[in-house]
Amino acid sequence: MTSLMLQRPARGASSHSRAAGALLVLAAALAAAGCAGTGTGTLAPRAQLITPAQAGLPAADAPQQADDAVNANWWQAFGDAQLDRLVDQALQGSPNLRVAQARLAKAQSAVGLARASELPQLKGDAQFNRSLYSENYIYPSPLGGSIQNTGLLQLGGGWELDFFGKNHDALEAALGNAHAAQAEAEAARVLLAANVARSYVLWARLAAQREVAQRSLAQREETLRLVRDRVSAGLDTRLELRQSEGGLPEARQQIEALDEQIAIARHALDALAAQPGITGSLQAPALSALRPVPLQSVLPAQLLGRRADIAAARWRAEAATHEVDYARKQFYPNVNLSAFVNVQSLGLDQLLKSGSRQWGVGPAISLPIFEGGRLRANLQGKAADRNAAIESYNAAVLDAVRDAADQLSSLQSIARQQAQQREAQAAAEGAWQIATQRYGAGLGNYLQVLAAETAVLAQRRQAVDLSARALETQVALARALGGGWQPGASESPQALAGP
Repeated sequence: MTSLMLQRPARGASSHSRAAGALLVLAAALAAAGCAGTGTGTLAPRAQLITPAQAGLPAADAPQQADDAVNANWWQAFGDAQLDRLVDQALQGSPNLRVAQARLAKAQSAVGLARASELPQLKGDAQFNRSLYSENYIYPSPLGGSIQNTGLLQLGGGWELDFFGKNHDALEAALGNAHAAQAEAEAARVLLAANVARSYVLWARLAAQREVAQRSLAQREETLRLVRDRVSAGLDTRLELRQSEGGLPEARQQIEALDEQIAIARHALDALAAQPGITGSLQAPALSALRPVPLQSVLPAQLLGRRADIAAARWRAEAATHEVDYARKQFYPNVNLSAFVNVQSLGLDQLLKSGSRQWGVGPAISLPIFEGGRLRANLQGKAADRNAAIESYNAAVLDAVRDAADQLSSLQSIARQQAQQREAQAAAEGAWQIATQRYGAGLGNYLQVLAAETAVLAQRRQAVDLSARALETQVALARALGGGWQPGASESPQALAGP
């Protein structure tokens, strides 16, 4: 680095000569900067932000539903007060959210540091020393060989004149990272609420499956009693008896496995709510009591503007672009204006006298000339970071569109599967009723009734699984559509919809 100080001209010099000298130095600095910056254009090809059309989203002017945004408290649509309390507790006490808030605070502090670089700086300095001066150095007698007190009181200031916008780019990069941290914190809230709702639906599914498993156990116990009676009457052999006895431990094992999964699901909810044991005071949720969440059935054009994770990725890409600009402007001169005023004396009794005053003021220009390729390597690294940030944004966009499309497809398919399953269950229950009626009329045996009920229980298990899948997919779709996040004015969907 080379510094060029613009010295105050001799008394009596003309304003013409001063201006000419300043322009000459500035021209030399810019010429040197141009030489130093040679080759900065040889960077990796710049990545391009993906457009909504390239991501497969409909055009912004395509017909949309009147209100296709997800409600900010979408989980309340399930109509379960226990779930509402669990989500509220999680959003208030989650350590992961506190970590996200801490990262946001750190990013905001970086904004303050970057903004300070644009403002004048002022500092004070006070020095008091008692020193022995050498007899064999530059100090003549009687100062040489004596012990003296020295003092300095100084007020100095400086201001970097941001002619090329370097500090502005640093501030914009810091603001972009702060916006990204804010969006990431919001994305963490959306994900946490979705995880609580999904775990709650899982608990409801397992509880409903346990009810079916309990009925299956009771059915096998009835079957075993009937087979024993038939063996006693000589109508069945011990083979049928042993087969029926084997069904009981299998049914009990299924119940035990469900109890294990219920315990794990409750532990997961405790951890998400950041309050161990909170589910111990709650009733097992009834799957049939959870109302479906009303959500749109088409991919919205404004999807990218409603997902906090996409906004965060976009802000990271914007910040990386400003960091490239900042690295490029490191090749340009730094222009600083500095000044000081002080009092300094040999002997503290002279410190505050008028003859101890000193002052100075003047600009300084510094620029790189020979730095071994350090600045160029830094610029290339920042350009690579920018390309990576843009491609990360593109990947996040593609994944978001795929995620939302997957949930919409699953929701539609599950609805069709439920329609078919209801028909199958109606047929199985009809056969069971016929078998029961025939048994009551003496036209059939009870084994036929139990066999018909086995088909009914299988359909009930299928109904539970499909109902739970429908609710879980609604949770996933609410998250995929943004989870109710609303961007601020600087994060409008229009600003985030394209490059």
